[in-house]
Formats: sequence, C-alpha cells, structure tokens
Amino acid sequence: QFVESDDDEELLFNIPFTGSVKLKGVIVVGEEDGTHPAEMRLFRNIPHMSFDDTAKEPEQTFSLSQDPLGELEYPTKIARFSNLYHLSMHFPKNFGAETTKIFYIGLKGEWTE
Repeated sequence: QFVESDDDEELLFNIPFTGSVKLKGVIVVGEEDGTHPAEMRLFRNIPHMSFDDTAKEPEQTFSLSQDPLGELEYPTKIARFSNLYHLSMHFPKNFGAETTKIFYIGLKGEWTE
C-alpha cells in the first residue's frame, strides 16, 4: 500500500503528536523509479498546513535518494525539532514522474507528555 499524489508530483503530510516530540531522523521509502520523492521539506508546529503555506521557509530541507528498502535515515537538526507538537512534511518534487508515491515514512525521536 502507498500514498500517491493526484494532480502533480507534490505531496503534503500533516502529522499531529499527542505530546512533545524531539525528532532525530526520518526514513522515506518509495519505489526505485521516477515516482520516488526527490526532496523533503520539514516544517514545525504549523497545524492544518496547506499547500499555500509551503512558500514559507522550511526548518530543514533534504535531497532524497531513491530508497526502496528504507535503509537511509535523514538526520534532523535536533535543536530545530525539539518541543515539536505538529510536523508537516512537504514533498515538492520527485525523480521525473507525473505523480509521487510513498510507501513508508519512519520518524525517529523521543516523545514526552
């Protein structure tokens, strides 16, 4: 199973947390083809973020490699991702396909109430 963008290659995920999170790393799994996301932009504490909000400067941007097995972990700048209660993940482009597919997103960190 996977999530696939509909009109273009952009995808946006809003992830609320039930406590305070210190995010240390992210794993993104896609197929080894043009549908794999090529870039990931992370935003902190913007509930109900929309595509209109993606023009803002992200907390951190990553150039992604095709990773169908989930072997790559992208480390975050921990100081920017402490006291996180909402994470928005924007995938603005892929490796050339019309749509983007993501099979798995892994978040590594610490949670406190």
